[in-house]
Amino acid sequence: MIYWDLFFGFLRVGCFAFGGAYGAIPLIREVALSYGWLDDEAISYMIAVSESTPGPIMINLATYVGSSQAGLWGAVLATLAVVLPSFLIILLVMAVLKTLFQNSRIQAVVRGLKPCVVGIILATGVSMTVSSCLGQEGSPDLRACLITAVLAAVMIGFRQLRGSRLSPILLILLSAVLGLAAYGGGIP
Repeated sequence: MIYWDLFFGFLRVGCFAFGGAYGAIPLIREVALSYGWLDDEAISYMIAVSESTPGPIMINLATYVGSSQAGLWGAVLATLAVVLPSFLIILLVMAVLKTLFQNSRIQAVVRGLKPCVVGIILATGVSMTVSSCLGQEGSPDLRACLITAVLAAVMIGFRQLRGSRLSPILLILLSAVLGLAAYGGGIP
């Protein structure tokens, strides 16, 4: 039954999504592909839309997939399932917070997980960049490569000139403008 599949598929994502939304993207991709809910191209589009809309990416993706597969109740179940593990863990952590983080073993686990999370996020970004530039048919999408290069240059240049990071909101807006120019009829 689709409701059980949505619930347990996104419960699995919620249970193993260390590092937040960007760390969860490979898990969401795996679940969506294994059940046949979305293909790679649709997942890439939904990641872009989820990053551009308010709210956590993981919840936005779960809600979209649930809605596209089973309507309102599918969206509710997928969203509940992806949030439930974090909610329960936070409740547990709050109950034992003072003693838990004083334990040196727990501190060691948390310190050990940080590089793993950075690696997962980096691998996801590189994978998305490569698949975006290669295109779905295997032929290079030069517009996507150009947009990626422009955004990287702007981000690096801003940091070099100003000594601070460019706001992610400005990068999203710039990427939207570049996307409209490149794919919306502005650039052939």
